[in-house]
Amino acid sequence: MAHPDAPPSNLATKLLELFARRGFARVEPPVLQPLEPFLELSGEDLRRRMFVTGDADGRELCLRPEYTIPVSRWHLERPDSPLSAAYAYLGPVFRFRDGETNEFTQSGVEDFGRPDREAADAEILDLALEALREMSAGDVATLVGDVGVFSALLDAMRLSGSTARRLRRAYAAGKTGMRALAALGSPGTAQSHAGLLAALQGQDPAAARHFVEDILNIAGISTISGRSAHQIAARFLEQASNEPSGLSEEQMRILERFLAIAGHPDEAADDLRALAGEAKLDLGRAIETVDIRNGFMEARGIDLTSLRFSAGFGRNLDYYTGFVFEIRKAGLADARPLVGGGRYDGLLRRLGAAEDVPAVGCSIWLDRVTTQGQGAARHASSTEAP
Repeated sequence: MAHPDAPPSNLATKLLELFARRGFARVEPPVLQPLEPFLELSGEDLRRRMFVTGDADGRELCLRPEYTIPVSRWHLERPDSPLSAAYAYLGPVFRFRDGETNEFTQSGVEDFGRPDREAADAEILDLALEALREMSAGDVATLVGDVGVFSALLDAMRLSGSTARRLRRAYAAGKTGMRALAALGSPGTAQSHAGLLAALQGQDPAAARHFVEDILNIAGISTISGRSAHQIAARFLEQASNEPSGLSEEQMRILERFLAIAGHPDEAADDLRALAGEAKLDLGRAIETVDIRNGFMEARGIDLTSLRFSAGFGRNLDYYTGFVFEIRKAGLADARPLVGGGRYDGLLRRLGAAEDVPAVGCSIWLDRVTTQGQGAARHASSTEAP
């Protein structure tokens, strides 16, 4: 008997045929995956929703909560893995979801190794839109952004390491605007762990990290709220550093203005240029990437007036490095994404590759497409992991 949320077979066939025509070969990585890569590389929203288990040897495993990390691992583990490859997938994933089933079907593509990044970004968005047309999804609204522009802004502002890291985490989690800025000044965690933080100050970072990890292991703690012991130790070290972690009024003003930039992709790029000029910040290459991508999207027949660029848009995964997008049912402001994706050039290196590998992809929630925005497709958070 088919799973009640499995897509109709003709829908799955249509998608896989489309992906094959566009040069993406189907792969199916194992459902059971090692837990650690997801703890280290996924966003907080995904980490706390995973189904965790273990094997007879005590290794921590999880049911596949998404496909990008499993497909990336599968690619790297191939002895004859090519420098560039294009993969498609369709199958079940598992995560706790409010108001939706915890086992559901995802389909999508991952494109590795293409040096023409902006053209590859445009192709993935075009393919996502074509897939929705194939499935008769109706009118949709597309939100796009670029994590790389935000990273370039933080680099150009020359913020302290701890401040930049905290802002990047807040941005990835969707905590934009004043919520992110206010969080920088929150003393609660530092005060509640003052003794441990004082003991860590000035210590060798590697030794201090091992010290915190040992404390957690002695207490039998492997994860807290989806964070690994390594991540918890890194947070303690960051809080124990003597670096200033606040923002000046001018820096706050620049960030607030940046996060408010939204609209037509070309007009948003002009607004970013204006901000960079007035603040005397070098964002030229990052904004040029937006311009070039816009050109490739137009060349593929994507109407830029149908897209909304938001400088404050980040997706709930830690591995995105550039272009990001989500596609929702039009006219439903609180609808959950039908498709989400983006660029993650650093992920394969973090999984074991010798260097960064250009990579971009997207995931389609087939259960949401088939419900056409009814019931389970509503009541969304601002962003969601794929």
